[in-house]
Amino acid sequence: MKWSKYVKPYWKYFVLGPLCMIVEVLGEIIMPKLYSQILNVGVETHNVGYIVVTMLLMILTAVLMMGGGVGGAYFGAKAAVNFASDLRRDVYGKVQQFSFANIDKYSTGSLVTRLTNDITQLQNFVNMMLRMFLRAPGMLIGALIMAIAMNPELARVLAVTIPVLLVVEFLVIRTGFPRFTAMQEKIDKLNSNIQESLTNIRVVKSFVREDFEAKKFRKSNGDLKDAALRALNVVIFMMPIMMLLMNFTSMAVVWFGGNQVIAGKMPVGDFSAFLTYITQILMSLMMLSMLFMNSSRALASGRRVKEVMTEPIDLTDENAAHKDARVQRGDIEFRNVSFRYYKNSEHPVLSDINLKIKAGQTVGIIGSTGCGKTTLVSMIPRLYDVDAGQVLVDGIDVKDYSLFHLREGVGMVLQKNVLFSGSIADNLRWGDENATEAQMVEAAQSAQADGFIRSFARGYETELVQGGQNVSGGQKQRLCIARALLKHPKILILDDSTSAVDTATEASIREAFRNELKDATKLIIAQRITSVQEADMIVVMDDGTITGVGTHDELLASNQAYQEIYNSQMSGKEAA
Repeated sequence: MKWSKYVKPYWKYFVLGPLCMIVEVLGEIIMPKLYSQILNVGVETHNVGYIVVTMLLMILTAVLMMGGGVGGAYFGAKAAVNFASDLRRDVYGKVQQFSFANIDKYSTGSLVTRLTNDITQLQNFVNMMLRMFLRAPGMLIGALIMAIAMNPELARVLAVTIPVLLVVEFLVIRTGFPRFTAMQEKIDKLNSNIQESLTNIRVVKSFVREDFEAKKFRKSNGDLKDAALRALNVVIFMMPIMMLLMNFTSMAVVWFGGNQVIAGKMPVGDFSAFLTYITQILMSLMMLSMLFMNSSRALASGRRVKEVMTEPIDLTDENAAHKDARVQRGDIEFRNVSFRYYKNSEHPVLSDINLKIKAGQTVGIIGSTGCGKTTLVSMIPRLYDVDAGQVLVDGIDVKDYSLFHLREGVGMVLQKNVLFSGSIADNLRWGDENATEAQMVEAAQSAQADGFIRSFARGYETELVQGGQNVSGGQKQRLCIARALLKHPKILILDDSTSAVDTATEASIREAFRNELKDATKLIIAQRITSVQEADMIVVMDDGTITGVGTHDELLASNQAYQEIYNSQMSGKEAA
C-alpha cells in the first residue's frame, strides 16, 4: 500500500499549506526584533517617527501572518479531508472485494471502526502535520538563531533544556504507541457489541435480556474507558513535565538575563525579545511533542487501515480463462468437491461431492442441520472456493468466469433474508435496477408478495427500515424471492427461503416457478419434504456427503435417511 497515492492528487494543497505556515513563522520571528528596536532605539532616543514607522511594519507583518495562518489552515483542511475521503473510498472498495473467508477474519465492528474512527485519526494527523510540519521546526530554528545571535552566553540555558525535552518526547512516543493501539481495539469491541445488540433488539426484548446486554455493554465500555485513560495518561503526564521545564527555563533566563540588564551588558529591548524567542522555542518543542503524540495514535490507526488494504483476497477472477463467458443454460456439475472453512481443520464441511444437474431441472436438497447444504450451493456463485475438485457451470469451471458474469447468472435467496433501508421498489430493483413497475409487479405476484405490498398505504413506495424490521418474516422472504426473480437468473438458489410462509403460499410460489422459470435451473434447500417432493431430483446430504440422489418415490423406497425425515414429518402431521 502506497500512502503517496492519496497525496499526489492534492499535492498543491500539501505544498501550499506548509508554505503559508512559513509566512506566519517568519512574522513570529520578525515581530520580537521589531519590538526590541522600538525599545532600544525609538524609546531610548525619544524618536516618535521611528516608533511609528516600526509599528506600521509590525501591523503589516501581523496582516501577513494572519493571511499565512488562514491559508495554512485552509489548505491543510482541504488536503486532509480529500486524503481521508479517497482513503475511505478505497478501504470500502477493498472490503467490497472481500470473500466470505476474508470477512470472517474481521468483525463487522472492527471494519466499521477502521472505516470511520481510524481514518478520522489519520485525517486529523495529516491536518496537524501540514500546519505544524514546517511551522514548529521553522519557529524552533528561527527563534534559536535569533536568540543565539542576540546573546550567545544567555542562550546556553537551552543546552540543558532541549536535550531533556527531547528525551521526554522519546519516552512519550515509545509508551503511547502500544496504548493507542490497545484503545483502538477496545473501540472495535464496543462497536461490535453495540451493533449486535441493536441489530437483534427484538430478540433481546423477547428473551428479557436487556440487563444482560447492558452488563455486556458496561464491560466493553469500561474496558474502552480504561484503555483510553491509559493512553491519555501519557499526554496528561507529558504536559506538566513540559510546562515545568518551560517555567524553569524562563526563570533561568529572567535571572541570568536580568543580571545582564542590571550590569548594562544587555539592552532592555533585547532582553524582552530574548524572552519571547525562548518562549517560541519552548512552544515549538511543545508543538512537536503534540505532533509526535498524535503520530503515535495515527501510526496505530494507519497500521490497522493498512491491514485491510493489504489483506490478500483469496477469491478473485484475475486468472479466469473465460472472462467474457456468461451463464447461458444453467447446467451444474460438482466433480470430487471437498471444502473446509478453516484450512487446518481435520473435518471437511464437504467431502468428495459428485453431482450433475441438468439445465432447467428443479433440484431439492435436504438433510440435517449443519450437513453442508448451504455450503454446497455457495460454491456455484463462488462465494467460497473449493479446496479440491471442480464446480462447473455450463461445462466451464466457475473459477474461469468473471465473478460479475457468473453471479449475474445466479439468483440467490439466502437463508438469512436481508432487506435494506429504502422503499420496497428500491429493494426489488436490486434484482434489476432498470426494472419497470410492471416487471416489479409481475415478480411480486409470482412471489405471492403483491397482495400484502398493495395493502400498505404507499404500496411499492413503502419505506422499509434497516433490515426490513417493519415487515414480517414471511413478507421479508417473499420480497427477497421477488427480488431474485427480477434478475431472471439461469440458476435460482432458494436456501430454506419459504420456511416462514404457510404451505398454501409456498405451493403457489412453487407453481409460479414451474410456469415462469421453466428454463431456469432451480435449487431448493428445504427442511420440509413437502417443499421438495415434486422436484425432478432430490439430493439427500449427511455430514458433508451425498447419501442419496433420486426422485421422491425412489428415495422413499431406497434411502434410509430420507425415509427417517419423511416418517418424522408425516407422523407429526398425523398426530396433529
